[in-house]
Amino acid sequence: MTTLAASAAAFNMNSLPLPHAAARVVPANQRGLAPEMALPIDLKGKVAFVSGMADPNGYGWAITKALAEAGATIIVGVWPPMLKIFQINLRSGKFDEDMKLPDGSMMKIEKIYPQDAVYDTPDDVPEDIATNKRYSGLDGFTISEVAAKVEADYGKIDILVHSIANGPEVTKPLLEVSRAGYLAASSASAFSMVSLVQRFGPLMNPGGAVISLSYFAAEKTIPGYGGGMSSAKAQLESDTRTLAFEAGRKYGIRVNTISAGPLKSRAATAISAKGEKAFIEFALDYSKANAPMAQDLYNTDVGSSACFLLSPLARAITGMTVYVDNGLHSVGMAVDSNSMAESPIVEATRPKVLTPD
Repeated sequence: MTTLAASAAAFNMNSLPLPHAAARVVPANQRGLAPEMALPIDLKGKVAFVSGMADPNGYGWAITKALAEAGATIIVGVWPPMLKIFQINLRSGKFDEDMKLPDGSMMKIEKIYPQDAVYDTPDDVPEDIATNKRYSGLDGFTISEVAAKVEADYGKIDILVHSIANGPEVTKPLLEVSRAGYLAASSASAFSMVSLVQRFGPLMNPGGAVISLSYFAAEKTIPGYGGGMSSAKAQLESDTRTLAFEAGRKYGIRVNTISAGPLKSRAATAISAKGEKAFIEFALDYSKANAPMAQDLYNTDVGSSACFLLSPLARAITGMTVYVDNGLHSVGMAVDSNSMAESPIVEATRPKVLTPD
């Protein structure tokens, strides 16, 4: 296995979102604690392809569920090393609680495609990956091959969701990241979006929409979010604007990205040295202490926002980075800083606890 491929295999997050997301994943047995809202959006007859979903812990799942609630036909692309366990969990009913929709029905995934968004065509796949036991025997998993399968199966689609991030050296500061690690982060987390739009754009009906997931590290320094991932997210947001123009003119589709507040997923928890407090825990604590809206951020908040952006209700919105982070992106001074301890501003802006009358 090549050094780059080995690194990616060791820390691949194609289906496990990084803290482009820190919010709260709502456990299946605590769904009632999260604000449930009926989405006044009708996506019946629309086909949505979600690239990079493998378990209920990420924003990709929340987006998929919101689209299903709105009536869309759901098809997904799953990273090959996660494919078997994903299929087993679906068949065994392990995901049943997480697949329940507000009306009591179950989210249905019409078709699952193995997909590795690091590779555009079969010629791009190195020998060590092609012969790897987790890939061998799969009938095409590159972006172009999956696009061809989707076209054969459905003809046209209406919605494309990019929920992919991979930073093999994400625990390293930028000063220590290798060229291979930096380029791997950019390839999997940013260029994969370009490649998906290149291959799926021609399959999308006019009026269709694309969404991806970003993180505020694209704009400001977030200590601990390393490995070149901040650069990859900046690329993703820049590419969103360019793709919105080009794909809008060429295919009549919209392209947006959501900059989401922190989500405690398995991959996000891994962004720390063993035994240390995880990066995501710091991100969550900081967000709760400093965001304008002093409330939990749920993965469903991102799911419903994405569903709106992917629906005809947002027909004039494109090229946007939309923040779903309780407003944290707008704050330039940390109110929980020691330097602000004696400031009357801190007391004046302390979150009020609302109690029933």
